[in-house]
Amino acid sequence: MNRTARAFWLSSPGRGEIRETALAGPAEGEAVVRTLYSGVSRGTETLVFRGGVPASQHAVMRAPFQEGDFPAPVKYGYLNVGVVEEGPDDLLGRTVFCLYPHQTRYAVPVSALTVVPERVPAGRAVLAGTVETAVNALWDAPPLVGDRIAVVGGGMIGCSVAALAARFPGVRVQLVDPDPARAKTAQALGVDFAAPEDARGDCDLVVHASATEAGLARSLELLRTEGTVLELSWYGDRRVSVPLGEAFHSRRLTVRGSQVGTVSPARSGTRSYGDRLALALDLLADPVFDALVTGESAFEDLPEVLPRLASGELPALCHRIRYQDPGSSA
Repeated sequence: MNRTARAFWLSSPGRGEIRETALAGPAEGEAVVRTLYSGVSRGTETLVFRGGVPASQHAVMRAPFQEGDFPAPVKYGYLNVGVVEEGPDDLLGRTVFCLYPHQTRYAVPVSALTVVPERVPAGRAVLAGTVETAVNALWDAPPLVGDRIAVVGGGMIGCSVAALAARFPGVRVQLVDPDPARAKTAQALGVDFAAPEDARGDCDLVVHASATEAGLARSLELLRTEGTVLELSWYGDRRVSVPLGEAFHSRRLTVRGSQVGTVSPARSGTRSYGDRLALALDLLADPVFDALVTGESAFEDLPEVLPRLASGELPALCHRIRYQDPGSSA
């Protein structure tokens, strides 16, 4: 087996390159995985690409198998699906998900791998990290039967939350986004759509995922008295103004943060990180999530693709990266 691999590195803010790297292992308890697909998380990963991780968050925002440090050079990413080529017999040939950066092959502890259910296509499984975030969010602020819910921000995370929230009995879910193209995505997910100015109010729960001041302000406006905004946006190094004047106090509104780095306190006593990820992969058996994969490029094109994703020139929810090593069929 070829003991080298190719990996995508952010060499400096706004500039990436593919580097050859030595492939170690597998050591005892490890497996070698050949990547089939990886996914670009357009929110967090493009923020990393432009060098927008504040110094105070460098340690918090490290990916599990990141190399290098923010702002650069750094190898970053966490949506990877591949096939086990070497390792324990019960994993050989299995399709697995791993929180690994964009790299053609890699060796990791088997504990870092989650087997993809056979009913979930490998190309859809790259969404596991995104759906896992949505699962954690709905553990943090679980809807009740019959709730009125708005999801403000129709990116990967917002759409995943909307798709899962719509499964609760009797709920009204509306995806809110200024981009009219998101109406087609909402339809595919089975939820209503509205532009911000047309969104329905009196909501019990608003999930905010637009990463904009305007989106957060509109989220508060859409709440009923004593309603909750669950804040999923991460603003990086940007300062954000929160409108806490006017009726914020008299209506007893709540703004609550949610972040996937820890299992929600509501489930931390009964669910592990592995349990949460396995649940996300199981939920991906639903083909409705295919609507979130809006583009695909070859691994070799990543240095040209990521700047276009970061600038918005290439619009995308999840942009999937496909891999094909010489002599392989994947």
